[in-house]
Amino acid sequence: MNDAVRTKAVGTGAAPTDAVSMDAVSKVYGRGRGAVAALREVTVSLPRGRLTAVMGPSGSGKSTFLHCAAGLDTPTSGTVRLGDTELSSMNETKLTELRRRRVGFVFQAFNLVPSLTVEQNITLPLRLSRTRPDRGWLTEVVARVGLADRTGHRPAQLSGGQQQRVAIARALVTCPDVVFGDEPTGALDTMTARDVLTLLRETVDGMGQTVVMVTHDPVAASYADTVLFLADGRIVDAMDAPSSDRVAARMTRLGAWK
Repeated sequence: MNDAVRTKAVGTGAAPTDAVSMDAVSKVYGRGRGAVAALREVTVSLPRGRLTAVMGPSGSGKSTFLHCAAGLDTPTSGTVRLGDTELSSMNETKLTELRRRRVGFVFQAFNLVPSLTVEQNITLPLRLSRTRPDRGWLTEVVARVGLADRTGHRPAQLSGGQQQRVAIARALVTCPDVVFGDEPTGALDTMTARDVLTLLRETVDGMGQTVVMVTHDPVAASYADTVLFLADGRIVDAMDAPSSDRVAARMTRLGAWK
């Protein structure tokens, strides 16, 4: 990894700009009377070097928001930018290349390849893009996620929390502009989830990483700098410096639970 890329990874380069911006983004599935609007003219900017949580009742558009922001889905209308790059008009081949280089993903299911070792799973995005790993950066990422003594293990030899750490390391190894998490602690017990959330928080505070995380858990959301609340495909509120109690109260008012 050259110095310019490493500088971007630790957040010490040029003045921060928005990592992701969405302008009047709508997403409609289906046509005619059966059409369903998952997002309705969403406009938002997600700053670099911060952890943003996205919450809302079931069916509020959280997953669609994440997929459009990450270039996994194309809006019906509006524009999405990753940094200065507009995604909305890119074809699938270019979007795939962009996601490999500039976006990291952490899902509820760890999505590890059982036959590969920890190190091979972490470096898989680099192999797919035919890029040689920078050994120094790989060593640093592995150390930060606490897997230095597990690089030769396979997923079946790891706990659930360790497997999610592998997924986080895989998301970080390419020095992405943004790491997107879709319920990254949903399959973990409370203590393990806390460890993973602390790790995500540390990637923001210690590495300058940008993280956008969809979650249903007020405790998980409390690790964020800002929480965005969605309802009926629209952003209806935002909360800075959230606590789990305040988030839970806001979700109750949205009708997410009683």
